[in-house]
Amino acid sequence: MSIWGKIIGGAAGFALGGPIGALLGVVGGHALDRYTDDQPVDEEAATKKIAFTIGVIALGAKMAKADGVVTRDEIAAFREVFRVPPEEIKNVGRVWDTARKTSDGFEAYAQQIARLFNPGSPVLEELIGSLFHIAKADGVVHENEVAYLKRVAEIFGFDDLAFDRMRATYVGDNGADPYSVLGVDPAASDADVRAAYRRLIREHHPDRLIAQGLPDELISAATERMAAVNAAWDRIKKARDLN
Repeated sequence: MSIWGKIIGGAAGFALGGPIGALLGVVGGHALDRYTDDQPVDEEAATKKIAFTIGVIALGAKMAKADGVVTRDEIAAFREVFRVPPEEIKNVGRVWDTARKTSDGFEAYAQQIARLFNPGSPVLEELIGSLFHIAKADGVVHENEVAYLKRVAEIFGFDDLAFDRMRATYVGDNGADPYSVLGVDPAASDADVRAAYRRLIREHHPDRLIAQGLPDELISAATERMAAVNAAWDRIKKARDLN
């Protein structure tokens, strides 16, 4: 079942509370009468996925104001990383506009999401990756957007090294340096570089991410992330003449 079905059909059953719960109320009963699927739902897993989805929209909307220019490009970018059914585009826009206008600060949304996952969770990294994609929607990642994303990363439990790795992966700055993508120093041993690569592949495997709370709709973005890691490893292997 799509996460949008869970949001529309099961929102009333999830006691999220907080700013995310308030946003969920914007769409929670909007089309409830259209939803007739009686499948049993794992409430804990669904709650995480709902919070993640609403959180991406809310944090993206808040970030859209970070560079002082708010455009509809960000919603288009959100639709690129999150597969939204055509019939739910209006609901996404409704949540986006509400989040953009609310007086709640972005920290409140980030902190509520952070409480649902372990610090530094790969699922949270995928969320930050989605935000980087939205930040690039207007062709440039503004320094205020970088500062915004770094603060979100701190709330999620990532240190500066991890943030630099994510920035290199999702934005491709620093010449998309393969060592930055893997989060290792260029002087690291072959064994350490290989271990970093294997850890990232293990932690960011789509099946594992879904089990930890990543919505199915974000799998294409997670797959692209894996491709970037594999490409970085291939470049390093070639440069070091590794098998």
